[in-house]
Amino acid sequence: MGSTPQPRRGNTRQRIQDVALELFAEQGYEKTSLREISERLDVTKAALYYHFKTKEDILISIFEDLDRPLRELIAWGKEQPRTLETKKEILRRYSETLKGAAPLFQFVQENQASVRELSIGRTVKKRVLDLAELFVDPGASLADQMRCFTALLAMHSGMFALKDVEGSAEEKRAAVREVAFELITRAHSPEAGSGE
Repeated sequence: MGSTPQPRRGNTRQRIQDVALELFAEQGYEKTSLREISERLDVTKAALYYHFKTKEDILISIFEDLDRPLRELIAWGKEQPRTLETKKEILRRYSETLKGAAPLFQFVQENQASVRELSIGRTVKKRVLDLAELFVDPGASLADQMRCFTALLAMHSGMFALKDVEGSAEEKRAAVREVAFELITRAHSPEAGSGE
């Protein structure tokens, strides 16, 4: 087994999600079967079937659990003034949202082809574009647009990139936020916000 997250306490549905994601990350999505998931959980396939009919259903449920707070964050961000402080606050909140999602982003990184084929691929792409829209100022140069996208990519892949580097999880998250803040600050146009 790879480095696995602390299992979430609670219901069977969450345990299934955690174990499935662990197996998807270890073996790849395509090579993991429902039988292997049920065996790792030490439950019957019928018990697993009660909650999820397919492994895609499991994956969709994991993304939906992350998608809900993302939709809320995007809605909140659209209501705020386009100031640099708002952009930093969005990144702070996004960092918190992603805190428990590191295994999910590791899975996405290692199974990009599978994710593209599944319906969740479109959802992930839409959320990233919606978030980027909150950072990119009207009339931004191509370089500044790239800085905004790179800030988001840093948020997604930063923890994965730093996984073998010394430091606590919070120190690594702080480093990732610092880099994202620098990119957003450099890309921010003072005219876009009020009073900046």
